[in-house]
Amino acid sequence: MTELSWAQVSARRLRRHRLHPPGAGAAPDAGQVADVVSAMCGAHAQIASAAEVSIGLRVPGATRALVRRALWSDRTLVKTRGPRGTVHLLAAADLPMWIGALSALPAPSPERSVVLLTPQQTEQVLGAIAAAVVDADLTTAELTEEIVARTGPWAGDLVMEAFQDRWPRWLAAMAAATRAGVVCFGANRGRASTYTSPTRWLPDFAPMAGRPALAVLVRSYLYAYGPATPAQFATWMGVPPAWATWLFDSLDLTEVTVEGTRAWVAADDTEFPDDRPSGLRLLPYFDAYTVGCHPRERLFPGAAAERALARGQAGNYPVLLVDGVVAGVWHQRRSGRAIHVTVEPLRPLDTGRRRELDEEVERLGDIVEGRPTLTIGTVSVGPHA
Repeated sequence: MTELSWAQVSARRLRRHRLHPPGAGAAPDAGQVADVVSAMCGAHAQIASAAEVSIGLRVPGATRALVRRALWSDRTLVKTRGPRGTVHLLAAADLPMWIGALSALPAPSPERSVVLLTPQQTEQVLGAIAAAVVDADLTTAELTEEIVARTGPWAGDLVMEAFQDRWPRWLAAMAAATRAGVVCFGANRGRASTYTSPTRWLPDFAPMAGRPALAVLVRSYLYAYGPATPAQFATWMGVPPAWATWLFDSLDLTEVTVEGTRAWVAADDTEFPDDRPSGLRLLPYFDAYTVGCHPRERLFPGAAAERALARGQAGNYPVLLVDGVVAGVWHQRRSGRAIHVTVEPLRPLDTGRRRELDEEVERLGDIVEGRPTLTIGTVSVGPHA
């Protein structure tokens, strides 16, 4: 059995996430952006600006404008719900695999949606959504009108409790609609989200069959985050650990050990670098690297766990990454084109590291199309501020 060091694992993950020291290259394009998003198994996009930084810092020369072009003009990216039902940007070319895999996941535990909609009503709502968004970007209110017109007044009943408010009944089927590939996000209209059809990205869109799609998803996950365990995959996807163990057992995987701990990689993907992880990066909120990489105690060593995790959860703080591990937190405040960046290292930065940090802050300014200034000091805001 192959025995690996944490340094080897960290160095490979940095390379595959395009977080190793960046180099110069040709002018980036929307296709390159999609390739990077595919390699990292999607970019968390609940905060759109964080997704733009997350992708931009992995593509030399990219800006938020290029990410937006890839999403809304070239449509090599698509905004929908991915792992754990959270909003992600995915490579459009990967969408058939993602929908096939999401549709094949074990059914979620019974929730209030089971009471709000019968199976027959759910099917009616899914059909109504598909018909309404086939060639339109609709807000929630507009989509509600379309669904009620196609199904009946019951679909618009304000019975779904949410955020001290009540939402229309049909929204209980939204998770099923996104998992089935019936709907994805359209471009925002002001502050309002819109919904549309994935066929506007892929005219011949059709989900992959479930089992092959799951096999491709696990392989993609292990490419970006491996070696990994079924329990870690279960956390990443939000599925029962026992089911994830069954899935791993059904696939052609190779067992390795990472400093004595068992983990798995794809059977034909067992090469690891001999060099050590290197480089300094500023990762935004919910960056895929910090959310998806395990074990947590390796990625957030010592004081980093207390400072950069929120009740054990990663992603709620933007982090300073040094040589593949979390070594501080940071925060940015925008005022017009001015970007005020505060970085709180957990240990002193020598001259070389400070130079890398200055370069990274300049890169951040390029991505968000602003003029950055850097302060080394305490980050006073809380998680997800």
